[in-house]
Amino acid sequence: MPRRLISTGSPFEKAAGYSRAVIDGDFAFVAGTTGYDYATMTMPADVTAQARNCFKTIAAALKDGGFAMADIVRSTYYVTDVGNADAVLAVCGEVLGDIRPASTILVVASLFKPEMKVEIEVTAKRRTA
Repeated sequence: MPRRLISTGSPFEKAAGYSRAVIDGDFAFVAGTTGYDYATMTMPADVTAQARNCFKTIAAALKDGGFAMADIVRSTYYVTDVGNADAVLAVCGEVLGDIRPASTILVVASLFKPEMKVEIEVTAKRRTA
C-alpha cells in the first residue's frame, strides 16, 4: 500500500511542507494539531475548546485515512501553561478514556503562535479482526 498524505486544506500545510497525517500501511501518523477550527480558521481562547478542536481535527484526519479514534495507540500532549494541564487531560479522558493509548504530556515554553495553548499528536494502528 503506497504512502498517503492527508490534508485539512489549510494553506499552511503546503507552505510549511507537512501533512496533517501520513498513512503508511496499517499506521497513521497525525501531526501536532492545535485548536484551530479549520472551517472558520479561528482559534478559541479557552483551552478546553482548543483541546476539543484538536480532537475534532484528528478524528477527521483519521477517518479520511480509513482509521477510527479507537485505533489510536500513542498520544502526546503539549501545553503552554501547567495550569491548563488538568483541563486538557479532562478532554483527553472524555475522548480517549476507553481507548487508553500510551500517552505523554509536556509543558512547553510556547507553541508556534501565542494564542495556541495546546497541541496534540497521535499515532494510530489499524486494528485487525
